[in-house]
Amino acid sequence: MKRLMGLLISGALIAGSAGYTFAQEGVKQTTKDVAKGTKRAAKKTGKVVAKTTKKVVKKGATVTRKGAAKVKGKTDTKK
Repeated sequence: MKRLMGLLISGALIAGSAGYTFAQEGVKQTTKDVAKGTKRAAKKTGKVVAKTTKKVVKKGATVTRKGAAKVKGKTDTKK
């Protein structure tokens, strides 16, 4: 009877540690999935920022050219 109890306790401990290992793997995989999602979101955000910055710079350059043309037209001396 003593030997049977020892085997049962040993089996319970082994099963419990195996469950802990599976739980660790689950946490590890969840962490990887979250990291991948964060990476995707960062890439998308970077692309949107780059596109918006490009549009703003282009618009600014266009307005600057128009303003420069007006100034040049006003400062040209007529002969």
